[in-house]
This record gives sequence, structure tokens and C-alpha cells, in this order.
Amino acid sequence: MGLDSILQVIQPLPQTAGENDFRSRPKSSWDSAEIKDKFSMFIDEGDYQPNWLQRTLGQAWDTFRLPPKQRRYMQKLDANILLYAFLSFFIKTLDNSNISNAYVSGMKEDLHLYGNERNLFTTFFNIGYLIGAVPSQFILNRVRPSIWIPTCEFIWSGLVMAIAGCKSPNPIYGIRFMIGFFESVAYPGLAMVLGSWYLPSELAKRMQLYDAAWAIASMFSGYIQAGVYHNMNGLAGFKGWQWVFIIDGIIGIPIALLGYYSIPDFPINTRVIWMKQIEKEYSYVRMEEVGRKAPKRLTFKRVVGMFKSWRPYGFLWPWCLFNICDTTGYFNLWLDSLPFYSTEQVNLIPTGGYAISLVSGYLSANISDRIGYRWAFILNAVAWCFFGNLLLAIWNIPFGLKMFAFFCPDIGYALWGMMLAWSAEIFQDDAEMRGMLPALGSTLSYAMNAWLPVVIFPTQKAPKYIVGYQIITALIGLEFIGVLFMLYMSRREAHQRGRVMNKFGLAVDAEDAVEGFTAPRVSDAEKDVEAGVTVIDGLEPVDLESTSTEGEKTVVKEKQTL
Repeated sequence: MGLDSILQVIQPLPQTAGENDFRSRPKSSWDSAEIKDKFSMFIDEGDYQPNWLQRTLGQAWDTFRLPPKQRRYMQKLDANILLYAFLSFFIKTLDNSNISNAYVSGMKEDLHLYGNERNLFTTFFNIGYLIGAVPSQFILNRVRPSIWIPTCEFIWSGLVMAIAGCKSPNPIYGIRFMIGFFESVAYPGLAMVLGSWYLPSELAKRMQLYDAAWAIASMFSGYIQAGVYHNMNGLAGFKGWQWVFIIDGIIGIPIALLGYYSIPDFPINTRVIWMKQIEKEYSYVRMEEVGRKAPKRLTFKRVVGMFKSWRPYGFLWPWCLFNICDTTGYFNLWLDSLPFYSTEQVNLIPTGGYAISLVSGYLSANISDRIGYRWAFILNAVAWCFFGNLLLAIWNIPFGLKMFAFFCPDIGYALWGMMLAWSAEIFQDDAEMRGMLPALGSTLSYAMNAWLPVVIFPTQKAPKYIVGYQIITALIGLEFIGVLFMLYMSRREAHQRGRVMNKFGLAVDAEDAVEGFTAPRVSDAEKDVEAGVTVIDGLEPVDLESTSTEGEKTVVKEKQTL
């Protein structure tokens, strides 16, 4: 096999398609009538009306209210892309939680971990993640996500199981470093893939569910550890804490195999067998209608060029601050200082925060998808974090109010998925930036978290961290300003480039504002025409008077720019 053949297998860039395949044709040659005819099975809704049950379920998940063929298409995407992303993030979060659970379940005594070894396990993992995060994005640009991500998953699974065989802490340091390195590609890489397949009315819910794997895994890790320790301790000569790592690794292997099958790469070059050729082509065309660009070759020069614009700074400002301002881990220290809570209650009460996170994140994402705005919900999440830490900075407040204050940051958990969805839309003209920025943000956050908590939340002052909470409150205030900065700069950039608003409410170059051909995701009212304004699926309104028709192509006038 020659070099060209090898690159054709692994590269995630466009392949040569058939003559009639829209992926191989310039957009200027696209004909609206041809598109509507070719994809009529997806975009011609006819007289279809969802029944009352479908409308009700559709309030929770959009696919329920779609016509049958559109529904099956969306279910394919969810059952493969979204399911794999969720499982991958879930098992990795479970492992990161279980290193602490194993420590208090016999690992400490068996390996004689009476020094700072537990903290070093985390430190070496963070170092590996720091070193691997950005290079992994370069690799992901050269090697298909459907190859690189599952391969890293396989290696990661073997490394996790290897911890069970360690007889001292020294080899665990190296293993944890390598686990962090091979894990670093997953979160930003899968977020980039997710952002390449879903419309704005679909994206935030999926991003939030993907990110919810963290809360679900964190919630259940303690229960899983307890069950394994109780039922498998001593089985086949392994201690309970060893079985935790073995099981984590065993679960990771079929997830890796699933990745080779499920990850579709990008609409421009996907080759998955679970999608028909017409569906692959339709996926590309509908993303082009949104304005989401296909991947391009990532070079060092391009990365340098990224940092000559406002975009990296606008994203990293709020993203990193939200990472380093997480104070949910200090809740149990306060509970443990109270004489009327048992050890079991100290461990169980904070898990209620994960449930709050899931509900808050889902509601924010669902409503955001419907109305087409992201920034308002991000500011709402930041405000809850600010309010909770402000109360804790005061500290001498009633007991019930203090309990409420500790749960407030969990309400603000929605920020994670919403930021991923928002950045996928603001930076939709640059696929590599959508993957690079979360990776770089995680790198900077890990670097900050390596020392900042030690300084402002010293163990000897637990749980009364008044100064710590004051500093965090101030940083969250800067985070709020950072979100506003990102909003302002994105609108300013759109105005300076003369961009227009497409039917999805997204700013695109004028030449990319193609006529809409996909069926609108309509609400129960189907279409609401009021005072000269058409509202499609709750997205940003399009002023009918601001458009004119030339032939078969709708031209958006200058007043439609941001």
C-alpha cells in the first residue's frame, strides 16, 4: 500500500466523491430544485402532523415530533455519535472518581500510601493531560477521529487495568501519566465531532447530555465501588479496589470497539456503514446550509494565526475561569465538620448536587435550542455560581441558606455544554478551532488547578474558607464579563466581515447564505406569522421585509447583518 493510499485511509479531510455527489461540487453549482428533489425523503414533510403523545415527548426530545424518515435519520445519529460520546466520557470520569474510592477501600493500606501519593496520582494524570491535549488535536487533524479516538480508548483501557497489578506507588505514577495523555483527545475531540453533525435547534441538548456523563459517573462511582468491594473482594485473588480498575478497563474495551463503528468522522468524508450514501450526502448539505465548515489541514502557522484574532482569548477567558472556580468539592468538608451528620450522610448529601446539575443543564439546553440563544443561559449559570460563592464568602449566614449556597454552583453546571454548543456556532467556520480551544482550555485549567486551590483553600483552614470564597467570587465576576466580551466580539466580527443572519440565527458570509431547503423544525404551532415576522422553530426571527427574491435564491439585505 502506497503512501497516498495510507493517507486516504487515515486523513479526516475531504475525499473525492462521485460526480453527482454534492460533497464534490462547489456550492455555486448547487441548484435548489435539484437538492429538494434528491433529498425529498428527508425534507418533504407533506401533511404529517405528530399525535399528542409525540408532541408531548417532543417537548423533552425533539426527534419524537419529527416525520418518520427524519426521525429515523436523527435516531441513527443519536444512537451512534451521541451514545458513544456519552459512554466514552462516562467511563473516563468513572475511573477518575474510582482512584479516590480505591484509595479509601484498601489501596492505601495494601500499597502503604501514607504520604502524598494520592495527590501525586492526580498530579501525574494532570501532567499527562497537559502534555497530550494540544498535540492530540494535531493528530486528530491527520488521522480520522474514528481511528485515533478508539485507539486511544484501547490503550487507555489497558493502562487502567494495569494499575490493579501494581505493588507500589512508583509504577502507578507513570501509568497515571499515560492515562492522562491518552485521555486528553476524547473530550475536545468528541465535542468537535458532535458539533459537526447537529443543527442549532438540536445541538445544545446533545452537548449537555454528553457533558452529563460527568455528573452521572460522579454520582454513581461511590455506589459502584461499594458494590464491587462487597461482592468481589478476594475473588480470584484480587482485592476489591483492584477489581474496580479491572472492571473499568474491561468496560472500556467494548466502548473502544464501538467507536470504530460509531464515530462518523465528518459529513465531508464519513464512511460509516450504518449510514446510507444518500444520508451522508444529506448530512453534508444540511451542515453547509447552517454554515458549518468542513475540516482543513491544521498547521503550526494556522495555530499561530488563531492567536492573532480575539477568538482564543474570548473563549478561554470564561472557560478557564469556570474550571478553576469550581468549589463543589468543599461541600463535604463543611458537612463533615457538623456533629449531627454520619459519614454515610456526608458522602450522600452532596450527590444531590449532581441531580440538580442534570436537571438544570437539561432545562437550559432544551429551552436554548428552542429559542436559539446560548449566551443568556451561560450568564444565568454564571450568576448562580456567583451568588452561591458570595453567600459562602459571607459565611456567617443561617444554616439553611448556607446549605442552599453550596448547591448553587450545581445549578450553574449548564455552562459546560452550553459553552461547547455556543462555540461550535460562533466558530463554525473553523472546525479545528472548535477542537483546539476546549483542549487548550483544559490544559490551562489543569495548570491553574495544580496550585491555586492549595493556596486559597488550605486544608488546615477547612471548612471555613472565607478568603478562598471571596477570591472565587471575584473571579466569577470576571467570568461574567468574559462571557459578555465573547458576545460583543462575536457580533463585532460579524459586522466587520459583513456577515448576514441565516434562517438558523447564525452569522455567515453572504455567499454562504444559501436558500433554505431542509424542512423547518416547526413547533406545535407549525408556523407563526405575526406582524411581518416569520418564526421557525423558535429561532431568531427573520424580518420578511428584509429579504428579496432573485430567481430561486433568497438574498438577505444589509439590514439583516448584526
